[in-house]
This record gives sequence, C-alpha cells and structure tokens, in this order.
Amino acid sequence: MEENSEDSEWVQDKKNMKNCKLTITINKPASDVFQFALDPNNTPLWVSSIVKEEVNEIPTKVGTVYRNVSKTGIWSEYLVTHYEQGKLFEFIASDKNYHVRYILTPLSSSSCELEYFEWVEDGELEEPFTLQILEKLKNLLEAK
Repeated sequence: MEENSEDSEWVQDKKNMKNCKLTITINKPASDVFQFALDPNNTPLWVSSIVKEEVNEIPTKVGTVYRNVSKTGIWSEYLVTHYEQGKLFEFIASDKNYHVRYILTPLSSSSCELEYFEWVEDGELEEPFTLQILEKLKNLLEAK
C-alpha cells in the first residue's frame, strides 16, 4: 500500500506484514526531533496506545533499555542497539524478533525527514505504526 502527499510517504509490505516503513517531513531541526523522541516522558503524548515509558539511563547510548506499558497493561522492553547522536537510533525488543529504527535526515536548518522503520524477523507485525501516529508527532513538535 502506498500513500503519497507533499510531505509524507507511507510504504507498507501488505503481503506478509513483516515490515513497515514510514517517512515524514517535520518542520523542526533534526536535533529537536531527536531530543523529543528520545525522552520517555514524551512518548505517551504521541503514541496513544502507550500509557507510560521508562528508561534505565540518561543520556541515551547503545545498551540503554526502554520499557513501556500499553493501555491493556502489557509491558514491552527495548534495547538501544544502534545510536548516532542527532541522526539515528535503533531499538530491538527483548525477544530479539521485533526491531524499530528511527533515522533523522536534516533537510535544512529548520526541517528534517524522519524515517520510521519497523520489522520482525519471524511472523507478522501485530500492530504496525501508521502515518497518523507520525503526523501526531509532527503536529506536537511543530506546535512547540
């Protein structure tokens, strides 16, 4: 399935739903987006299914553990496996099957492109991210 607009793109593998890649342009510097997205206090603001998120260490680096709890009370744990300050961070679920990667590309001094990519090695993505979730993040950041 593909959806294109002036500042966003949604590409999803509909055959087996093993991966989901979303790209959105945000009218904020990459550093602002990076700092916002890495703060566990901000996640519930833009991911409606998450009630709370925790991190075991600040500043974030490879090995940092993030935990979140959903509205249904299910805890998930993610380990930061790849980190480049201001540019890229990647999480892997504690079961080592589910991965999510954020890549930030500066477009100018006041805008950037956020690429969100999630995938599973085995099985299917149960609840893939949607462009609407990233648009909520975009709106929160641009309103600040």
